[in-house]
Amino acid sequence: MKILKFLPTFFFLLVVLNILFIFGAASSTGLDKTFFSITLPSTATWVFTWGHFFLTVGLACLFIEVVKATRTTRTEIYDHILSTLAFIVFLLEFLLVKRAGSCVFFLLMMMSLFDVIAGFTITISTARRDIALDRDAGFIQPTN
Repeated sequence: MKILKFLPTFFFLLVVLNILFIFGAASSTGLDKTFFSITLPSTATWVFTWGHFFLTVGLACLFIEVVKATRTTRTEIYDHILSTLAFIVFLLEFLLVKRAGSCVFFLLMMMSLFDVIAGFTITISTARRDIALDRDAGFIQPTN
C-alpha cells in the first residue's frame, strides 16, 4: 500500500482512460454518451455524460493531489516527479492519439498540469516555512 502514497491520482485516471481507449469504449463520441439525465424543477433536463463524469473524477484527483502537496516528506518528491511524467503522457496522448483529441481529455490534461505546478509551488512554500521555523531555534535543520 505504500506505493499508492506516491503514485499520483492522475496516473490512475490516465490508466483507466487508456484501457477504455484500447477497448474502444472511450472515443470522442463515447465520452458524449449520456451517463444519466435528470429533469430539474425548472423543467430543464440536465444531461450528465461520461465526459462530465471523467471531468468530475479529474477535479477530485486535483483536490487530492493539492492536499498531498502540503506534506514535505521524501515520498512527495517522487509523487511530484510521477505527476510530471503523468502530465507529459497526457500531453503526448492529446497530441498524438486520435481518440484523446477531445475537449474532455484536454481539460484533464490541464488539471494534470495544474497539479504539477501547484504541487511544486506548495511544497516549496511549505519547505521554506519549515526551515524558517528552525532558524528561530538557533540552528538550521530539516524538519520531519
